[in-house]
Amino acid sequence: MTLKVYLSGEIHTDWRDQIIKGAEGLDVSFDSAVTDHDASDDCGVRIMGAEPDKFWHDHKGAKLNAIRTRKGLVDADVVVVRFGDKYKQWNAAFDAGYAAALGKSLIVMHGPDHQHALKEVDAAALAVTETPQQVVDILRYVLTGALPD
Repeated sequence: MTLKVYLSGEIHTDWRDQIIKGAEGLDVSFDSAVTDHDASDDCGVRIMGAEPDKFWHDHKGAKLNAIRTRKGLVDADVVVVRFGDKYKQWNAAFDAGYAAALGKSLIVMHGPDHQHALKEVDAAALAVTETPQQVVDILRYVLTGALPD
């Protein structure tokens, strides 16, 4: 069985690459939002034309990005949402809620500093992790039943 995993959230570290590399050899396919920050922010105006107002600039981009995000979330078997340390990721919280509403298996990843702020998100998750390796270990266990050494 191929497990489809959608990787959502923080884009300023290489956590996605760590999970993808760690899952080599497992029957897993990965999808994600566009992680090039400038491309994600500017896709709407680059494709559909400039906007003089920053609100409408962001609005166009958010809607185009939502097409990709919704498709990824709907198609996923497992959704991993990472909350980074530096920035508030409202979009990550939205993705986690959307995934929960779709009944997706949700894995949340964040450090201990966010434990209180994300308690409701954590309560909706089937697993709460701190590291990419823990996510890889979960995927391996789900697919093979093998525990880490």
